[in-house]
Amino acid sequence: MNPDLFPFPLLGQVSATLPAVEEAARGTLQTLGINLAYLVSAALFITGLRKMSHPRTARGGNLLSALGMLIAIVVTLGSHEIVSYWTIGAGLIVGSTIGATLAIRVQMTAMPQMVGMLNGFGGLASATVAFAEFLRVYFDTQRDPRIDTLISIGLSALIGTVTFTGSVTAYGKLQGWKLKGTPISNPLMLPQHHLLSVVLLLVCIGLGTVTTMDYSQGLWAIILLLVIASVLGVMAVIPIGGADMPVVISLLNSYSGLAAMTTGFALDNYCLIISGALVGASGIILTKIMCTAMNRSLLNVVAGGFGQEITAAGATTAAAGKTVRQMDAEEAVMVLESAQKVFIVPGYGMAVAQAQHTVAELAELLAKKGADVRFGIHPVAGRMPGHMNVLLAEANVPYERLSDLELNSEMEQCDVAMIIGANDVVNPAARHDRSSPIYGMPIFDVDKARTVMVSKRSLNPGFAGIENELFYLPNTVMLFGDAKKMMSAIVSELKSH
Repeated sequence: MNPDLFPFPLLGQVSATLPAVEEAARGTLQTLGINLAYLVSAALFITGLRKMSHPRTARGGNLLSALGMLIAIVVTLGSHEIVSYWTIGAGLIVGSTIGATLAIRVQMTAMPQMVGMLNGFGGLASATVAFAEFLRVYFDTQRDPRIDTLISIGLSALIGTVTFTGSVTAYGKLQGWKLKGTPISNPLMLPQHHLLSVVLLLVCIGLGTVTTMDYSQGLWAIILLLVIASVLGVMAVIPIGGADMPVVISLLNSYSGLAAMTTGFALDNYCLIISGALVGASGIILTKIMCTAMNRSLLNVVAGGFGQEITAAGATTAAAGKTVRQMDAEEAVMVLESAQKVFIVPGYGMAVAQAQHTVAELAELLAKKGADVRFGIHPVAGRMPGHMNVLLAEANVPYERLSDLELNSEMEQCDVAMIIGANDVVNPAARHDRSSPIYGMPIFDVDKARTVMVSKRSLNPGFAGIENELFYLPNTVMLFGDAKKMMSAIVSELKSH
């Protein structure tokens, strides 16, 4: 063999490069495996989100999305060798235990608070990761981060922190916290509140620009950004009243997704980008649905939502010149037994009384007697999106009995419209009183039913803080008292007949 044609030094060079080729191949296969796992996670997220759009398939959709997130977390932590496998396992066990305990022990009336805090935890996680990524860049003098990475870090820190402190504030409003004796569930405004919020936002943007332009000198800037963003989150939520909490919850949910998405850009993590974008987009869509259901713009809500917490004991007798008709359980049963069509409209009062199981039993008894029983679910009933759906699903109410404002087309043929703790969503003032804060809001036209039964503790107004003229109409009767006790009494009377 001619050495000039096949020199042994060249063979030695080829042999020396084989390990490098094998290592590159292994790296390529590992990257391919990670991306395939992320693709599966993304598919599970999208399928789960699609299933969550209907009550019948929502539970399965939630499980699929949770499985997708589990796959993404395990693959990310395992592939990047961030921590040891023992630490990953311990984290999964501890986190799962805490999550399962909270989910099992939380009261249904506290579900909005829990959802709000879950949004906050997502924002806090994004802000923490963004800050940690900045520290990694800041102290590693060998790294030269891309400009888009630095921009993403700044956005993630800003949005994540606003989401966290805003969610804590929303939690306090829902939980009934007080500030110097005043419930913070009421709208609270500082002098020049919105102007100050805009100034703080501009300062945060300026600090983010400083961090991006010269990250080697930007540690003080990102720390100050986190502090100001914390204040901005509180200021964004405190002007919003109790009646607008469903909008706030869905908006903060969107913020948490946007924070996760920007963190994904900072880490070059495709799965985080996809999941964050899905949450952010779905949250914005849900927020739009909530605003449409209240006939208000998002800017109007953020600028200072209405809703006052009523702390004084309510009266059960009408003021001079007005008449309130009352019924007890026995009289109510006499009317219900002859009804062929019964529409039940639940509200936050049902959640407070934890009356969903009793109401479901009442509906089942009436259905067995031949009545057409359906539930009217207003998009903003309760304190979070889908609040009434969650309660009725827990009570195993068939999904076929759940309707929305489409019930209005049949309201004039309804024999009994039964209101369980709802208020603003059935107030006829929304149709004609231009001075009312709820004017133009789509409502259930229950006043058009032959008989309206309102189960309520008193004549107190709802979250909007305005009197409900429905209570004084000639076809309305009041069932004063705790909703669960009143429904239990009606159920007992129905069973005895």
